[in-house]
Amino acid sequence: MEGADEETSVISEKRGKFKRICVFCGSRAGYRSTFSDAALELGKQLVQRKINLIYGGGSVGLMGLISQAVFNGGCHVLGVIPRALMPHEISGVTIGELKTVGDMHERKSEMAKHADAFIALPGGYGTVEELLEMITWSQLGIHEKPVGLLNVDGYYNSLLALFDKGVEEGFIKDSARHIVVSADTAEELFKKMEEYAPLHDKVAPRQSWEVDQLDSATSGHTNDSKSNLLI
Repeated sequence: MEGADEETSVISEKRGKFKRICVFCGSRAGYRSTFSDAALELGKQLVQRKINLIYGGGSVGLMGLISQAVFNGGCHVLGVIPRALMPHEISGVTIGELKTVGDMHERKSEMAKHADAFIALPGGYGTVEELLEMITWSQLGIHEKPVGLLNVDGYYNSLLALFDKGVEEGFIKDSARHIVVSADTAEELFKKMEEYAPLHDKVAPRQSWEVDQLDSATSGHTNDSKSNLLI
């Protein structure tokens, strides 16, 4: 009984300010077992913190592993996937709630709209593109949500070095470099993301992006993912 009370106390302490986190990750598992282990551990951490998952909707690769772990742990799972990718990224039954959208822009916008924060696991071009867009949206002032990078076995070392090179060469402000929160383990990443506070100057205030969205909706122009994002 005492042990159960202690476990409940630990879980309660781990609950933070995030209710829903969007995870970007590969539709492949990669060659190293550590990538799969990291996806499962991140799923476990989400469940312990009672955080719901938003992800790309696939049931294969790292996407399948983390979504199944979170779903089995009793948390809500929302997958957002373009119709064209369903035959490629879904194998067998779907996991949790699945929302189909028309294209990749709508997918990112829909995931971002529902999320309190973002985490990228290892992945390919698509994962990196989604990560970079969330970083860019933060820099532009579209959102102020934490953007976390789970750097499993140094997978993202080269990307982080590129960001540092951008600062060194004058393309990225030093304050904007801190938009990206990175850690080697899920537990450490959560700690850093809980403590995250934006340090950079936004290109434009969030309110101006909201006004642009309303103007676009009124005029019937709804294709641009940035102007359509109200998060």
